[in-house]
Amino acid sequence: MSDVTAAITEYWDAAAASFDNEPDHGLRHEQTRAAWARHLRTWLPIAPADVLDVGCGTGSLSLLLAEAGHRVTGVDLAPQMVEQAEAKFTTAELTGRFLVGDAAAPPTEAEKYDVVLSRHLLWTLPDPGAALRQWIARLRPGGRLILVEGRWREAGQSGVPYVAGAESLPWHNGITATDLAAAVRPLVTDLCIESLSGDTDLWGGAVTDERYALIART
Repeated sequence: MSDVTAAITEYWDAAAASFDNEPDHGLRHEQTRAAWARHLRTWLPIAPADVLDVGCGTGSLSLLLAEAGHRVTGVDLAPQMVEQAEAKFTTAELTGRFLVGDAAAPPTEAEKYDVVLSRHLLWTLPDPGAALRQWIARLRPGGRLILVEGRWREAGQSGVPYVAGAESLPWHNGITATDLAAAVRPLVTDLCIESLSGDTDLWGGAVTDERYALIART
């Protein structure tokens, strides 16, 4: 593990205990949870589908997917995040598989999926273009890539500086829908963008930055 990877792992491990305090992370309010469930239903195929949740964090979206009848594999670099995700599934008496590993190159060997889902991850990656190619390579023909992203005013934990050198990451402050579509379009057969900034239920309140979902098919 490189020094940068170790620092990133430490950062997100430290964030795990309080990560779900953000409304869109923990989905503890029913209207926020219902809003995410509603959008996921429109983005994903009819259950059951095999879904790879990359950068799954504490597993909140993974849990919604499992509740909807999908077969979920979650990957996260931070062991403490994975522990939180596993605990959620145990409490809910649902089945899911969680792996500690680099979400940019998921340790899933030759497995293929119907859907690869990523939320608010690309800004943390040193080579997001390579990650996009890795994710698409894990999709079955006709599979879906779902990226929930945005252009942020502030990245990472509020008030906690991210790892040294983070400002040099290609998409450190997020990426606009236009630029992400340009990066993804050569790799897929079609894609669409859905604006999410105006859906206050998703975020627990109003937001002023750009947030959206990109849904692409191979």
